[in-house]
Amino acid sequence: MKYAVDNRGYYGRFGGAYIPEMLYPNVEELRTRYLDILQQEDFRREFDDLLRNYVGRPTPLYHAKRLSEACNAHVYLKREDLCHTGAHKVNNTIGQILVAKHLGKQKIIAETGAGQHGVATATVCALMGMECIVYMGEVDMARQRPNVERMRILGATVVPATSGSKTLKDATNEAMRHWINNPTDTHYIIGSVVGPHPYPDMVARFQSVISEEMRKQLEEAVGNPFPDYVFACVGGGSNAAGAFYHYLNDEHVNLVAVEAAGHGIHSGESAATTALGKPGVLHGSKTLLMQTEDGQVIEPYSISAGLDYPGIGPMHAHLFDVGRVKFVSATDDEAMKAGIELGRLEGIIPAIESAHALAALKQFEFASDDVVVVNLSGRGDKDLETYIRWGKY
Repeated sequence: MKYAVDNRGYYGRFGGAYIPEMLYPNVEELRTRYLDILQQEDFRREFDDLLRNYVGRPTPLYHAKRLSEACNAHVYLKREDLCHTGAHKVNNTIGQILVAKHLGKQKIIAETGAGQHGVATATVCALMGMECIVYMGEVDMARQRPNVERMRILGATVVPATSGSKTLKDATNEAMRHWINNPTDTHYIIGSVVGPHPYPDMVARFQSVISEEMRKQLEEAVGNPFPDYVFACVGGGSNAAGAFYHYLNDEHVNLVAVEAAGHGIHSGESAATTALGKPGVLHGSKTLLMQTEDGQVIEPYSISAGLDYPGIGPMHAHLFDVGRVKFVSATDDEAMKAGIELGRLEGIIPAIESAHALAALKQFEFASDDVVVVNLSGRGDKDLETYIRWGKY
């Protein structure tokens, strides 16, 4: 595959494994074994069975007729919001906990921003009877309280990250520190296509079920597996990686990644990495990140906890670098309005992350026969308090 990771763990000039010596055995064990594990028949059988009977896959590809009229195109929503736990995150946590079992690990740690990855991790740990610790920024714990309580009900320990901006970046830092101190019995389920190799590739593979299903569903719906456009929001970028994965080599399919512009790209309160970032190392890989002249990470901002991250995964950094994916952004207000609009037009309240992807539809002029797929990565239940506080509906 043209855009796949190479055998050194790089996508073009991005990727690799920039890790402390203490983590080398863990990451190396994963790197040398993950592909073999993923190809084992018993792994595939259990993974596919859980996706079908536990997660509820395949998720529908819904023709949003009233939204289509508003956009003057045929708009389809890939309904990842209908997955068990409410988002695409569970595709990856199911895969990774099975990998952890094959590696003989007994404990699981994770980081979370919006809480959906934390809930998905707590869910599979409960399913498999494994101990679970989730690190979450103190700010995110306040704005995503329902998800914090869901994790606790599922038996997970939720540990607040109290440094920095007290959001996703800081939760990831704390989870990394924990893993350094507990390298032998613990597997770190990273929630996005970030981190040291092989995580970006492994997570993308687990999420690729999204575009795999899309192709079959579009063939049935319109007689052609190739849409004209695929839209997905990007923080770290796992839902976008999954939505784009099986279309990367099909250059006639326009792939659009939507970042969080916060209060405006140049407002000083933004998370639009490709507009503001430059190459650097973050959380174990070389990628694009927002940083000062002397390399200090700039605190990101978004109304959406899941997009409030100062970097993007190395796969996305490469896709931006070579121009395969068009990166745009949406502000807080644009995203919130798009989320409300979907509720009014289709009776679906999206996660604020997904609402960013919807907001970007207004930036394009489509032909009336264009087929446009928006990856609706999560449902809005977790964001009701934020919608209420925003209040402009």
